[in-house]
Amino acid sequence: MKIGYRIEIRKFTEEDFQEYFMLVSNADIMAMITGRALQREEAEKRFEKLLCGNKEHESFGSFMVFEKETGDFIGYGKMVLDIENKTEAETGYMLFPEYWGKGYATEITKLLMEKAEETAVLMKITAIIDPENTASRNVLLKNGFVSEKICDINGLPGEILGKKLK
Repeated sequence: MKIGYRIEIRKFTEEDFQEYFMLVSNADIMAMITGRALQREEAEKRFEKLLCGNKEHESFGSFMVFEKETGDFIGYGKMVLDIENKTEAETGYMLFPEYWGKGYATEITKLLMEKAEETAVLMKITAIIDPENTASRNVLLKNGFVSEKICDINGLPGEILGKKLK
């Protein structure tokens, strides 16, 4: 990890469900992701899927994000390989509201992009956001993403942004 980051990351493990659930059960965090907080049973299913994905590749998966100075758990970041095309991945993040607007989302995105580029296996990275989420769009645009499509995704409005790496 390059010097200058205020964050550290590590992959989620089986012991981390409570922290994951604190994020996904927060209605403010989930408003722009699923439109609602997740109930425990749904969160458990998603967490199991997340853990399976974390085993697929050493450098890709879902990560806990910690503030380096305090060691506090502040959110989630992902760089997940596409199931059908292993040269593409999807990135994303969630932060507790008290960390919004402080540059952490930009740092998470940059750090995950650096990790992905180091693997030299990806040709493209995508991100899916709610079109109303201008803060996330700005984070992605700052990191070199371009808007590719606005469409309905699982019954919710979505915008797909992409960045070619090679």
